[in-house]
Amino acid sequence: MKKIAVKDIQVGTIFSDPVYIEGNNLFVPAGVAIRKKDLAKIQSWGVETLETDGHPIDPSAVSREKTAAAGKVAPEEETAGGNSGNTSSVTSLPEIQEDSPVYRSYMENIQHMDEICTSIANSVNVEPRAIDNIASRILQAVREQRDSYVSFILGGKIQNFAMAKSLVNTAILSTLIALELRLSNHKVLQITTGALIHDVGMLRIPKEIVEKRGGLSEAELQRIQSHALYAYKIVTKELLYPEDIGLIALQHHERWDGEGYPRRLSGATIDLGARIVSVADAFEAMVSHKPYRNSLIGYQAMKNLLSDNLRRFDPDVIKAFIQTMGIYPIGSIVLLNSGAMARVTNVQKTAPLRPEIKILIDEFGTVYKNDEGDDIDLFTEKSLYIARAVDPKEAASRHG
Repeated sequence: MKKIAVKDIQVGTIFSDPVYIEGNNLFVPAGVAIRKKDLAKIQSWGVETLETDGHPIDPSAVSREKTAAAGKVAPEEETAGGNSGNTSSVTSLPEIQEDSPVYRSYMENIQHMDEICTSIANSVNVEPRAIDNIASRILQAVREQRDSYVSFILGGKIQNFAMAKSLVNTAILSTLIALELRLSNHKVLQITTGALIHDVGMLRIPKEIVEKRGGLSEAELQRIQSHALYAYKIVTKELLYPEDIGLIALQHHERWDGEGYPRRLSGATIDLGARIVSVADAFEAMVSHKPYRNSLIGYQAMKNLLSDNLRRFDPDVIKAFIQTMGIYPIGSIVLLNSGAMARVTNVQKTAPLRPEIKILIDEFGTVYKNDEGDDIDLFTEKSLYIARAVDPKEAASRHG
């Protein structure tokens, strides 16, 4: 990636590729204009440079591209007709029933993982069996309650347990990919387990570095990057897991093009489990709220993965992820070419752009509550197609 001085970036600049803070933290997606408050925020943190593989592009070209993609779709502000007072109740992911057994199980996994993280951070002995139990529960849950668990990742509002939540969510997504690749049951469970503990090395990095708001010095950046080595040692020496699981922790920041760390491995020389966790970890990071930005909608996060172009990720792993999640992940809010708004309810592996949907607001502005709208399979309903994805929060704020 090339470095760009923050002082040289103008408000409204649009880049052809995602722009990152310190190489891993997304600052702005490809094709999105940089706002004045975005620049002000990172300047207040002392960030002096950003990184990207892209280049500035003409904003008018982006505008024309979006207009062409949308066809004759009515503007979002006009989609709901005269029902502006009711739209916010339906332009979001299905409400998560926090008292349901499935959600309670999800939260218990996060809480148990948080206890394990605390023990590792304090160098307290951890029984691997406790990790194995969480991994087994996640694998079973993904097999039996896949859609619910995806919705928890995309629509969850958990404020605490940041590290544990990220590890559990990454394990869920890694399991989905491994199952899609039709790996053996033993290998899938290994990858689920590895994903659960792939980032534990961060628990041994000083908090003042991990939580630093300003730019990192070269020494601090090297310290952050050493977390992969710490994780490998924790996984293999303290938790006594086999090398196959240790390699996931060691190599999850290696890149397909050989520009990663700690050993600059490339292509298939990177362990398959690490390649899977790398994709899952990146998606989870994009859809989760961060102190320096809001979370991305699932479609934009998927679009960022698709724009990788053989740089960070294994293309076969990306393909498997898209086949299992869809371009528009389950729960995504989308605008149709008819002007209707809908929620994605199921994905088509052979046609990721044409999922099954449930109408939330029809083309006449009628709002459907309690999932009473029509179910439509866009694979068979050829006259309809998705014009664009809609951020639920944005839709709610505009119509609320």
